[in-house]
Amino acid sequence: MKSEFRTVSLWSLFCMELLKLRRSKIIWVLLIPAVMMWVPSAMNADVNFIMGAYDIAPEYNYFIQGYMGMAWFMIPATLIVCTVLSVQTEVSSRGLVKCLSLPVSTAKVCLAKFGVTIFLTAGQLVLSLVTYYGSALLAAKLYDYDFLLPFPYVCRTASLIYLAAVPMASVLWLLSILIRTPIFSIGLGLASIVPSVLMLNTKVWFCYPMDYPFYMLMTAYGKLVPEVFTTEAQLLPLLPISVGVTLLCLTVACTQYGARERNSDSL
Repeated sequence: MKSEFRTVSLWSLFCMELLKLRRSKIIWVLLIPAVMMWVPSAMNADVNFIMGAYDIAPEYNYFIQGYMGMAWFMIPATLIVCTVLSVQTEVSSRGLVKCLSLPVSTAKVCLAKFGVTIFLTAGQLVLSLVTYYGSALLAAKLYDYDFLLPFPYVCRTASLIYLAAVPMASVLWLLSILIRTPIFSIGLGLASIVPSVLMLNTKVWFCYPMDYPFYMLMTAYGKLVPEVFTTEAQLLPLLPISVGVTLLCLTVACTQYGARERNSDSL
């Protein structure tokens, strides 16, 4: 029997974690930010006709401005809530203690739960695309102007924004494991969001994973308005550092997941 538990695959653990979501209200955590961003955008879409100092088509301005709130605050905030809830659910239900009583690798459980966080992020990506097109259709009817952009462009840009959030998700996942008090974990996570835009304007922006999603959005913006931002993503040193940060955070998270319970059992 023990050998059967030891051979539980990471995929099986991931599927088990997904089953836990059926009774949760996590879908609202993903849906509310998307609605909060795009419904006001549709109601006030006429501001996109005011070009200002830059010559940018209203439909592109509508898309970029709508995703600015998502990239800077809503995506990080959703990740903070998801990671903290995931850890606190196990702590409150003594799930970690039960897990330690079984010959199952806690590192695998940790990776499976992080995989669920990434899955939820992908779910929010889909919801953001749906709400964007819904709001763009509404704005088109309200202001008699076609705000719809081609799906390949929208999907590619939004996917890059969410893909850039993976290193940030690993940092927030580590914080939720190291800091068990929810108010402190959430507070520190939210505080880390604030300087992301400021860090983006420094020479060491690539060392701060919280600004990666906003960087990808601004790169897309720069292709439309080159005088505002760079037109190409600087994959070096962004890519190796982002991969390194993700691996480091997940390694530490796997070693620390359930460490407090293991230490208490050993006393």
